Amino acid sequence: MAEGIYRGPLEQVNDCCWRIPKSYKQGMRVDGLIFASEAMVEEIKHDQACEQVANVAFLPGIQHASLAMPDIHWGYGFPIGGVCATDPDEGGVISPGGVGYDINCGVRLMRTDLFYTDVKPQLPRLMDQLFAKIPAGTGRGGKYRYNAKELRKLMSDGVSYLRDRELATDGDVEHTEARGCLRDAVPEYVSQRALERGLDQCGTLGSGNHFLEVQVVEAIFDEQAAAVMGLEKDMICVMVHSGSRGLGYQVCDDALKTLHYLGAMCAAANFAWCNRQLLMWQARETFEAVFGRSWQQLRMNLVYDVAHNIAKFERHAIGGRDRQVWVHRKGATRAFPADHPETPAAYKQIGQPVIIPGDMGRASWVLVGRNGSMEQTFGTCCHGAGRKMSRTAAVKHAQGRRIDQELAARGVIARARSWRGLAEEQPAAYKDVNVVVDVVHRANLAAKVARMRPIGVVKG
Repeated sequence: MAEGIYRGPLEQVNDCCWRIPKSYKQGMRVDGLIFASEAMVEEIKHDQACEQVANVAFLPGIQHASLAMPDIHWGYGFPIGGVCATDPDEGGVISPGGVGYDINCGVRLMRTDLFYTDVKPQLPRLMDQLFAKIPAGTGRGGKYRYNAKELRKLMSDGVSYLRDRELATDGDVEHTEARGCLRDAVPEYVSQRALERGLDQCGTLGSGNHFLEVQVVEAIFDEQAAAVMGLEKDMICVMVHSGSRGLGYQVCDDALKTLHYLGAMCAAANFAWCNRQLLMWQARETFEAVFGRSWQQLRMNLVYDVAHNIAKFERHAIGGRDRQVWVHRKGATRAFPADHPETPAAYKQIGQPVIIPGDMGRASWVLVGRNGSMEQTFGTCCHGAGRKMSRTAAVKHAQGRRIDQELAARGVIARARSWRGLAEEQPAAYKDVNVVVDVVHRANLAAKVARMRPIGVVKG
């Protein structure tokens, strides 16, 4: 993380929001607004993320405010947790820095009909099998290989490409944000180098903060919404966190040199949705092998899939009228309410599911979008816990320790490719996701539905 304490203005708006006034720097077009609790503010000031919020406010065509979620921390360009909307009718731009290198990094949650008592005796074997089945790690390829022509078709069609090849279902498509496809994709804008990096990486986890977790529903906060999603206390779920792998990183690199970012970004986003779909498909196959029943019999259905590194052209009410704007979400999650036209039919009565992963040792959350998100944040809330320790600092903090054994003491079986990978992602490296989620709940951006506790994790 960038060192240095933020010493600029940060004015309290209410219990959950703080303002950097546009008078702070000459050239700021709008204020900066950071959603956080009072207790979180001092920690937020300990890197340069607040300065980045102010810098985003310089963007041409920016609307309302430069926003940041409570999981904010320093990133490249925008802060992680940064959100803004730009109006192309006012010279608004699409910023690669507002999407990030891992285009359409996101998370999906799958429920099952298994409960903790069913899985506990088989958990070590299940995690061994998932670790063997799920390709994970930097540069790691997998069993799904596509030539350049096939890959371009996949990037054009998104998850429906896999459905046509019996690697996804209609339900999987319906329960994926944007139905797993951005229609502005132009795969021809994706470079040969990016294609080469993606040929065998669809269906792989990667490294860093990406994971596949087996989780148990620990607590229900909204019985109605949980029932609509098929979630019950003590039920086993599977959460997948991954993105567009080397292909997406290359698209971002290439964007620094070309003017074809939008079409290539959308293509990489579609690749990422296919990546998570194939990861889920392999998890289904593994559960079938371990429990001796088909995934359909186990009712391993997708609850939802959300993107959290993306720019999308959306309609929002701004200044008393509807506008089409480019909403940048970098480390931030869409949180549309019940009455929004893009909320899937199955969730029209409760709101779009919002999936917020935490760290390996504490919890992850399911929420639903609320009208407050449309009024305050262009339909957006946080995307995770947010780092409070750089990867270098986390490795130093882990010297002489066995993170896998510490996790085991918490009841979590961890399988990873390296000691360093676990050290970088240890629970102490992250903010408490429960505190972060509490902010977006109190701010009426999204409402708590269920908290899940990790019991098994696969890391790169």
